[in-house]
Amino acid sequence: MKNPLCQTAAWLLMGLSFAAPLAASAQKKPAAPVRKTAAANALSAIKESDLKRDVFALGADHYRGREGGTLDELKASVWLADQIRAIGLQPAGDDGTYFQWFHLQRTRLTKASQLSIGTRQLKPNQDAMIVAPTNATVAAPLVFVGTGTPAEIGKIDLKGKAVALQISGAPTDGISYRRYLFGKFSSQSAELFKVGAVAVVFISDAPAQAIYDHWSHIYERGRFGLPGDPNTKVVDQPPVVWLPATALDWARQAGQQFNATLRVETFLYPSVNIVAKVPGTDALLKKENVLFSTHQDHDGVRSAVAGDSIYNGADDNATGCAALLAIMRAFQQQPARRSALFVYHGAEERGLLGSRYYSAKPTVPQESIVAVLNAEMMGRNAPDSAALLGSIPPHRNSSDLVNLALAANQAGPKFKLDTEWDKATHPEGWYFRSDHLPYARLGIPAVMYTSLLHVDYHTPKDEPARIDYPKLTRMTNWMYLTGWAVANRAARPAPEPGFKLER
Repeated sequence: MKNPLCQTAAWLLMGLSFAAPLAASAQKKPAAPVRKTAAANALSAIKESDLKRDVFALGADHYRGREGGTLDELKASVWLADQIRAIGLQPAGDDGTYFQWFHLQRTRLTKASQLSIGTRQLKPNQDAMIVAPTNATVAAPLVFVGTGTPAEIGKIDLKGKAVALQISGAPTDGISYRRYLFGKFSSQSAELFKVGAVAVVFISDAPAQAIYDHWSHIYERGRFGLPGDPNTKVVDQPPVVWLPATALDWARQAGQQFNATLRVETFLYPSVNIVAKVPGTDALLKKENVLFSTHQDHDGVRSAVAGDSIYNGADDNATGCAALLAIMRAFQQQPARRSALFVYHGAEERGLLGSRYYSAKPTVPQESIVAVLNAEMMGRNAPDSAALLGSIPPHRNSSDLVNLALAANQAGPKFKLDTEWDKATHPEGWYFRSDHLPYARLGIPAVMYTSLLHVDYHTPKDEPARIDYPKLTRMTNWMYLTGWAVANRAARPAPEPGFKLER
């Protein structure tokens, strides 16, 4: 296997080789004439045909799902920068380019890691999911304890043994079953380790199997974070294994041996934020920025589902990427009093890494960002419905910004707004899963425009042909009209007094 650090350097140089001509070409364009007063908006510059063309381009198999930290994400980022250059925006990244580079840290099991139960050889993170990367060597008898109730484990000496149990139960506190399940892996295995278990093997029941089928691929790649994140630190601990429901019959057989030799390796990979700007026309207000946010990455190439292994991410989030390009065209045609700043965040699917990095190290003064309008999945579900996350407490961090967004909806598309997904009690915790969050945590007014989840979310079926393009156009109009209002009024949106998230 090639040295990953050498690969990283090669990717970085390749990206920079593309970046230089893009930035230089953009800088050669004549500056737009300065307008001293705000004129009528340029809503007509947002065209359904442009949005459809851009979603089909970015969501094509050519970019192989744009997985964060891969060459595919970097290729897609160069394509986006080329579109931005053609529209005529100023580079606003590092060193006069459209790019802000950062590293993500990957922690994974080595390919030499081995796992077996009885006579079965299991390939880690393909046949059996290892819940957390760990260095471990275990050779122990396996005992099956049913569902692991106190009555079932109380009569067995578990010291020095690997414990197998079937997953059971359901959440009782309003969280999603997926979050409940991942929490169960942590809490129940910790209890078993306390009584001497040296490994824990969870076997899916029917509800857990549905999550296994949809989400187990997240373990294939290991863990990701920014360098220095707590989750990038390898803590050597007994292994926790997750098996599909089909394993129940053979895993509960008596007299089997559990053997594991697991080793962890860690690498740094490049990812990138794409940053561009339309300067404002007002001599003072142009120093302030309305930030339009989205992310360009998705899940890449994974295990095939019905013969398709490319997770194209058309709705998640080629729709947001196309929306920002359309809004750029509108601001380029008619600049506002404040500057319009556009940021495509890399590696969002790895844990909001690009937005965490940019919000902490912005290429403009942090205090100059007056509001963040985030585009996340805007082209599916009922044509007349949408959601504005950050619109109700405890997620509302600026009533001022929310009121501008609600007024823009009434002036434009008039969507019926679903507020259920914005509630602290919603099991999906959707507010916490997109790029507005790091900005909101810093006290910057922020909202998210979304048409919410659907059955093709994070599957290979999220393809360009399934997008509702008239709806995407209306969502883009709504986001633009909000940003236009923020960019032209005298006062910046006021933060909400006493704003505090529930987690």
